[in-house]
Amino acid sequence: MPRRFGCAALVALALAGCQPAPLPADPALWRIDGPHGERGWLFGTIHTLPGPVDWRTSQVAAALRGSDRLVVEIATLDDATADALVFQRMAQAPAQPPLSAKLPPALRPALARLLAGDELDEAAFAHVATWAAALRLAQIAENSGTDRADASWGIDQALLAGRGDEPVIELEGMERQLGVFARLPEAGQRRLLADVIAGARGAVADSRRLAAAWRCGDMTTIAAETRRGMLADPALREALYTARNRDWTQRIATLLTRGLRPFVATGAAHMAGDDGLPALLAARGYRVTRIE
Repeated sequence: MPRRFGCAALVALALAGCQPAPLPADPALWRIDGPHGERGWLFGTIHTLPGPVDWRTSQVAAALRGSDRLVVEIATLDDATADALVFQRMAQAPAQPPLSAKLPPALRPALARLLAGDELDEAAFAHVATWAAALRLAQIAENSGTDRADASWGIDQALLAGRGDEPVIELEGMERQLGVFARLPEAGQRRLLADVIAGARGAVADSRRLAAAWRCGDMTTIAAETRRGMLADPALREALYTARNRDWTQRIATLLTRGLRPFVATGAAHMAGDDGLPALLAARGYRVTRIE
């Protein structure tokens, strides 16, 4: 039977900074059934966590055993060096204006505080594309707390490590995923940068709140997160979220049509609401049932 822990209790533990090792979790899991016997699973993950979590419930374990393909956003997450090289190559840009010149004046002091906290100055971004600077600064903001999250505790890496030699399919890959940001028009990249700076002070608290929601499978809270910050901007939401979900839905449907039994693990936000993978697959005629 699925383990059930009070969501309020899990949130209280997380927000109190109490970190038992590992924390129990009941993350959201769906089963996909097709009209011709197709079968697959959707599992909402979280990419970084501040410590170990006991996420492999009996339902998740059974789904993993029943699947024949692990499907993830990026299959190289266990090779940080390779992914960093891709980022560095794609982030390079011709000489750029100072970051402060790309921001509204009201946000420039917050940028200065964020840079100073990591002992950086604007010169470090002189040849870095705006989107890449935004992602780097978001990482700095999220790592500013004492209980900083770490990708090594993330569920994606744990799934990849536990799959052994069995086939892994990626929905995007690092280069394609970063390309989503790189293709944004400069105005969109600057809106992304502004949102990162505006939310920098609350980034750690936001990360902890999202982790707590993920642990107890609270998709209502996670769905609300997909309407905040950068995703509140219609153009950014379409490029960074909605269009990607539509593309992934097509890829998953193709796998099911081929007779494969995929265990699809993506960030839990991609499972949320009417634009999430469960809803989009249901709209294609699949029966999608939440089982955890």
